[in-house]
Amino acid sequence: MAGAGLAGLIPRFASAFQPTNSDRVKPVRVPEGGIQPQVVRDEAGTLHLVYYTGDPRAGSLFYTRSKDNGATFAPHMPVNHSGSAIAAGTIRGAQLAVDGNHRPHVAWNGSPGAQPRGPINPDSGKPGEPMLYSRLKDDGSGFEAERNVMGASFGLDGGGSLTADGRGNVHVLWHGIGVKEAAGPAKGEARRQVWTATSHDHGKTFSTESKAWTKPTGACGCCGMKAFTTRKGDVLAMYRSATEEIHRDIYLLHSADQGASFTGRLLHKWDINACPMSSMDFSEGPDGVIAAWETGGQIYWAEVSGKGGHSTEPAGAPGDGKGRKHPRVAINSRGELLLVWTEGTAWQRGGSLAWQVYDRSGKVTNDSGTVPGVPVWSFAAPFVNRNETFSILY
Repeated sequence: MAGAGLAGLIPRFASAFQPTNSDRVKPVRVPEGGIQPQVVRDEAGTLHLVYYTGDPRAGSLFYTRSKDNGATFAPHMPVNHSGSAIAAGTIRGAQLAVDGNHRPHVAWNGSPGAQPRGPINPDSGKPGEPMLYSRLKDDGSGFEAERNVMGASFGLDGGGSLTADGRGNVHVLWHGIGVKEAAGPAKGEARRQVWTATSHDHGKTFSTESKAWTKPTGACGCCGMKAFTTRKGDVLAMYRSATEEIHRDIYLLHSADQGASFTGRLLHKWDINACPMSSMDFSEGPDGVIAAWETGGQIYWAEVSGKGGHSTEPAGAPGDGKGRKHPRVAINSRGELLLVWTEGTAWQRGGSLAWQVYDRSGKVTNDSGTVPGVPVWSFAAPFVNRNETFSILY
């Protein structure tokens, strides 16, 4: 979205949110009754989808694709093995990326029974949960055996993320505690930092993880994070801090050197002495990259640049923000933005899907709506159709 068009957004958002049905936005159910959809449309127009089924504490991930905007899907294939994924908490499930060769890559928090296990947690003396990764095999016949990319950190709790580009780079990011820092002076969530493991050979091998950014902001233990690669090749990531246990702020990380180093800056402040179990999202359109997140039960979004030095002021979704979670964004080639979120979802409780479309200048349009029936532990995943309309998997 163009920065000039966003300057006056917040006053316009004071108008009441009147849900309507829109022909330009089509809600679509996830196949097989799945939850936690993650969707990517590649440059050839193919829609890639990963979703979760089964026991929320030890379930299965499946991958499928569609060439007709989600009207039909190819037979699904399993991504993980032996209940190694977890859906409980909503933010610990699969994350999906598709590289320049149209190959899907998937990362997820390992369940308590996942193998291989993570590093020893010195606080408990037991192996912790792993950060797992898999990719589609070279011949496309199925997914490779999952691998743990954690080796120098422990305490995986909130959800990790991953991103890939067209140059063979795959980045898996999560927040945890460094093994070497376990006995240091910092306590609790203040010990947590964002870690990154990078592959430069399309996911065949990964480096030992390193700290993405060393500023001691802490990280909100049970919150998710989101990674994204811009068309330029810059790597972006969002996470929620836990400074002094109460400063649960949104931070943006930026790398201009393919994940070798990151800078960071504050995007949005929120003081709360609790873990809100929140998630974030990115999308790139013709005018830039949009980031979306939750603060205080309201959904916010802003334009953030790939240069890491500029953003517009955060703008809230229309209407009263209360109980809104799990924002997702999609932008078509016209620069129109679809903002999606859930309402009423909570621990072991489903809710409703809500959305709002904005024009290229950032103005609210009449295309908005709500639909009940978001399952427990789930959220929505919007995408752009070939005719520039939108669909939402939920």
